[in-house]
Amino acid sequence: MSEKSIKIEGLGKQYRLGVIGTGTLSHDLNRMWARIRGKEDPYSKIGESNDRTSENKGDYVWALRNVSFELNKGDVLGVIGRNGAGKSTLLKLLSRITSPTEGEINFNGRLAALLEVGTGFHPELTGRENVFLNGAILGMSKSEIQEKFDEIVEFSGCAAYIDTPVKRYSSGMLVRLGFSVAAHLETDILVVDEVLAVGDLEFQQKCLGKMNEVSKSGRTVLFVSHNMQAVGKLCTKGLYLKDGEMQSFGDINTVLDDYVRSLGDELKSYLNEEELNHEEVRIREVKVLPKDSSEQRELLVGEPWAISVKFELGKGFEHIVVAAGISGTMDEQVNTTWSSPLNLDSGVFEVQFTNLFHLATGTYYLTIGLSNYERSLEYHPNVISFTISEVAVDNLHPRILRTKGNGLILNQMEEKVSKLK
Repeated sequence: MSEKSIKIEGLGKQYRLGVIGTGTLSHDLNRMWARIRGKEDPYSKIGESNDRTSENKGDYVWALRNVSFELNKGDVLGVIGRNGAGKSTLLKLLSRITSPTEGEINFNGRLAALLEVGTGFHPELTGRENVFLNGAILGMSKSEIQEKFDEIVEFSGCAAYIDTPVKRYSSGMLVRLGFSVAAHLETDILVVDEVLAVGDLEFQQKCLGKMNEVSKSGRTVLFVSHNMQAVGKLCTKGLYLKDGEMQSFGDINTVLDDYVRSLGDELKSYLNEEELNHEEVRIREVKVLPKDSSEQRELLVGEPWAISVKFELGKGFEHIVVAAGISGTMDEQVNTTWSSPLNLDSGVFEVQFTNLFHLATGTYYLTIGLSNYERSLEYHPNVISFTISEVAVDNLHPRILRTKGNGLILNQMEEKVSKLK
């Protein structure tokens, strides 16, 4: 049975807008009196959800609420969500920079956190002195730091500047040295906020490799990033936060699916409905199914498949084009195809794309759009998802399917247009 590393139950953090602390002595006394009597915080029931896009009518806001999850040793958790979703608040609570308003946090072992550029560094001290200072802040002894010092400096790539005051370092150099200290010292839990975005590509790859190495050694990693590809590669579990509340937690691919799907739903509301949703055009049904079949089911690697799009026209259109875009779980574009220009009268039509290219195993999302030479008529991002399952084909390994170029075989696209009524 795996040993628990972190256990969080009903975690919440409330802030009062516009002031530091509770704002008044009377509020402080009321909170203290409630705590003495074993009662609930009298102000914890007040407050709105953490939606930064709308104006709050009250004085209190929940930056985080009702968050509960458990991690075992060796788990790598990717925390994802929009800006202001509560990701950094969660890490600050874990790091004990601030205390929770409600709930409990229990973790087993020592925790190291890298939450901001230059966290724990003194600008007047040299890089060498700051390594020892930062290591001591993280709870390490002088002998432990000395043992790892050469590795820390080599990994950071700052050897030439190690005896220079860090006030002369660039933000990228600060991140390099700070991450190197946190990653090399013997902590049980490593917490990393979106600081790797400051480093260059080469250092980001080194960091991801180091975090993977740390997790394989049995330590736990919490990683906040907006780089979905990095999160998908590095993490084994995911936590999706929205407006301070937990939307999903579990397998990283499932959580990424939920996040990408929600972005697609939100994108629809941001689009100009008057321009993109023409009153005379409506998509009625979209399917991904095996070729020459009406049954919609999970597809197998190497199996011929098709996309079916049914749409309704309230009047005739010239040069109307149906487009289908396929993307992966990291929101990376796999391919886009479109029909030839069609001159159609009013009615309900079905367009089928067949002879599609082979895809590797995994989950994919389909975006559908209709347009003509004048304007976009209808657009639905990530309208459905579909899965390609693993199976042997032609005595080949299922993950090696006649790959060439970028790993995809692109056949000539065929389209079939039929009027249904």
